[in-house]
Amino acid sequence: MKKFLLTLGFTAAAGLALSTSALAEEGLDLAKKSGCLACHAIDKKVVGPAWQDVADKYKGATEMTATLTDGTVETGAPRDVLIKKTHKGGKGNWTAVTGGVPMPPYSPRVADADIEKLVDFVLSLAK
Repeated sequence: MKKFLLTLGFTAAAGLALSTSALAEEGLDLAKKSGCLACHAIDKKVVGPAWQDVADKYKGATEMTATLTDGTVETGAPRDVLIKKTHKGGKGNWTAVTGGVPMPPYSPRVADADIEKLVDFVLSLAK
């Protein structure tokens, strides 16, 4: 019985690793297709902040505030606000990194469901 449970545990861990790897691969492919890599990379600043830095900044946060390019201020759960910011564009949260370059809006060029997947991918990078 112990051997069975041990084998089951290893199988579950391997499945989780594969699903995490699949999420990362799908997220990166979607980012390439959507044009995100023109301004972002996982581990370094390009024009916008490194996604790793974004994920680490909001890890464990229950609320954030962002100014959208139209001047609207959004406050809420990081995932929700980042989705809105990706839809409508944003400015101000990363000025020290970007030198004030705003993030352009990606909706409707990128489908709403894909924007949600991209934000989930970025947030999944948190250490």
